[in-house]
Amino acid sequence: MKILMAAAENDALPRGKVGGIGDVVRDIPIALAKIGQQVDVVIPGYGSFSTLSGAQHISSLEVMFRGQLESVDIFKIKIENAQENVTQWVIEHPLFALGGIGAIYCDDPDDRPFAKDATKFALFSAAVAKAIISDVFGKIDILHLHDWHTAMVSVLRAYDPEYKQLQTIKTVYTIHNLSLQGIRPLDDDESSLKTWFPTLPFNHNQINDPRYPHCYNPMRSGINLTDKVHAVSPNYANEILLPSNPEHGYVGGEGLEADLKYAKDNGRLHGILNGCEYAEKNTKSNNSLTLNKLITLSETEIFKWIADKPLTENAHLIALTRLKQLTNKLKTKQLIKPLVLTSVGRITDQKVKLFQQIMPDGQTALEHLLTQLSDTGVFILLGSGDKKLEEFLAHVSATNSNFIFLKGYSEALSESIYSSGDLFLMPSSFEPCGISQMLSMRAGQPCLAHSVGGLSDTIIHNTNGFTFTGDTPSEQADNMLSCFKAAIELKKNKAAQWKKVCNNANKARFQWRDVAQQYVTDLYS
Repeated sequence: MKILMAAAENDALPRGKVGGIGDVVRDIPIALAKIGQQVDVVIPGYGSFSTLSGAQHISSLEVMFRGQLESVDIFKIKIENAQENVTQWVIEHPLFALGGIGAIYCDDPDDRPFAKDATKFALFSAAVAKAIISDVFGKIDILHLHDWHTAMVSVLRAYDPEYKQLQTIKTVYTIHNLSLQGIRPLDDDESSLKTWFPTLPFNHNQINDPRYPHCYNPMRSGINLTDKVHAVSPNYANEILLPSNPEHGYVGGEGLEADLKYAKDNGRLHGILNGCEYAEKNTKSNNSLTLNKLITLSETEIFKWIADKPLTENAHLIALTRLKQLTNKLKTKQLIKPLVLTSVGRITDQKVKLFQQIMPDGQTALEHLLTQLSDTGVFILLGSGDKKLEEFLAHVSATNSNFIFLKGYSEALSESIYSSGDLFLMPSSFEPCGISQMLSMRAGQPCLAHSVGGLSDTIIHNTNGFTFTGDTPSEQADNMLSCFKAAIELKKNKAAQWKKVCNNANKARFQWRDVAQQYVTDLYS
């Protein structure tokens, strides 16, 4: 069958990802093609991808948007070592580069959340719909929409007479992160549904936000207006059926639990775990051989980050100092076979909130963890994102010599961290699926994680990793620290059992080919 996937990110293209969506949209088309499906993938060009070598202009289309015709250009992109039966497309319009050339998201201010992004993705969705009915992609059997960014396609499919023929195409909607919903006003704002499509008839009860009836909710639209709904792990698919409860540290349906339960009751909601790529042989690296290389690579990447900006950030100077101190300790043998605790990911409230939990003595959970780690170990964390959270991490690093915060992102550096560490830390408040735990396990580095979402589906406590739970954020932080203490004691005192956990992590498999088969069976049939 012919499947068209529309998304905001695609890591098959250089610098085409920000988070996990990009990984999925890169990998699942290849896995589907390997079991006989044909997959086309389309994302915005962001003023960048259409300039790639080998980009071929295929068509220009006129799309009605904000009461006038907008011209969009469609390009087919050739990539090296492309999988047969996978075709890459981008659509260009000046609006798609609103955040800057190549910028996928605009980072809208708190007082106007999603404003610029919602507008550009609304136009992108209209362009995808127009391209389909204009036969740009050929005959489509399955239309697969990823997250809120492309949910507007389902709205146009349901309500706009121009796109009525899309109703003959089976449409699937994947929820990558229910906590990001792209909510905007229905009217009276330059970034609102009625501004984008002033003559569009629609059913308020299917697309408005249950908590804010005057607002349009793209995530809710995708859930209610498509044939199948997919959550990216079985456990997450169950968690989102219940209301969120911040006091108890529970992230669930985020206001959309009634719609999701209705989809579940009607056989439309499916939880399918994402996959991971594996080489034919996966061996655990010896961290005593790779830690020095990791330090050198970290210093190299920091200097690159410094060179990219006119002013040097404090976080970089602190990190360089801590790396130098670590090097000296290794050279003088003050540290022999240190415990290397690691973490890689976007710096968001989801990922860092438990670190910030204030303990009874007034210190944060992260500071307590570093005290437990002591001077015999080091915690290396790579990531960037929320500015205030970055400042928190930099401050902790400034006052704790065993914490190195690498503020930025580098594919080579993240791979080195996965292969160099002893224990990967992932205390997410919630985790729809997670890829970092799979990558650390693949390298033979077990993961210590909050047992939620996809982390619960991939990590078995004391078998291939370590997990904790808790009925409140305070209890979760306490249990994280207790779990960490037990894990490092296991490594110190029960080497054979620790090695078995590492080996089990290394042997765990979450294969994309299995995921692809589930897509065909549960989502596309």
